[in-house]
Amino acid sequence: MGRFSGSIVKQSRREGINLAETEKVQKYLDRRPYAPGQHGQRRGRGRPSDYSVRLREKQKLARLYGMNEKQFRNLFEEATRQPGVLGTVFLQLLERRLDNVVFRMGFASTRRQARQFVGHGHILVNGKKVDIPSYRVKIGDEITVAEKSRSMGFVQENMEAMKRRRPSPWMEVNAETFSGTFSRLPAREDLALPINENFIIEYYSR
Repeated sequence: MGRFSGSIVKQSRREGINLAETEKVQKYLDRRPYAPGQHGQRRGRGRPSDYSVRLREKQKLARLYGMNEKQFRNLFEEATRQPGVLGTVFLQLLERRLDNVVFRMGFASTRRQARQFVGHGHILVNGKKVDIPSYRVKIGDEITVAEKSRSMGFVQENMEAMKRRRPSPWMEVNAETFSGTFSRLPAREDLALPINENFIIEYYSR
C-alpha cells in the first residue's frame, strides 16, 4: 500500500472512521456516513468474509497512522518480539512515532501535517533537530518546535487550539513554550481508537 495523497475525507468514508481525527472530517462523515462513489450507499450490504473483515481492520489502522504496508508489517513483526500483550505493544510502537507524537501534542492538526512538519526540520528532540517521521520517541524525551518555526501561521493556530483541549494523558504539553514531554507509554484504555487490534493479529497470523 503506497502512501496516500488524495482526499482524506473520501478515504475516511471508505474506511468508516475519522482517519484525520479532526472535527472537519467528522462533520463530513456525519453528513455522509457511507462509502464515496455512485454506489457507495449500496456497498457492504452482504456479509463480508472473515478475511475481508481482518484486512479492512489492518487497512484502517495503517491508514490512520499514515504508513505503507512494508513499514506497518515490519513494526508488527517487531512487536511480536517484545514482551507484553501483542496488540497493546503494537499500538504503543505506533504511538511512539515522532510524527504521531507531534500530532498528539497539538503542534500539527493532522498526522499528515505532522509528517511534513517533521520532514522539513521544524521539530527538535531533546534539543536536536530530527527530520525522520518514523523516529521512535522514548519516555522522557522532550519534543520542541524549533524557535524559527514558532511564528508560522498554522503553528500559532494549532497551539491556540491546543490550549482549549486536554492533551493526551501520557504526555505533558506546554503551549507557551511550544514544547512537550513524552512521559509514559499509553495504556490501551488511553487510546480511543475505533480498531480491533486482535483482528490485525489474526490477519498477520493466518
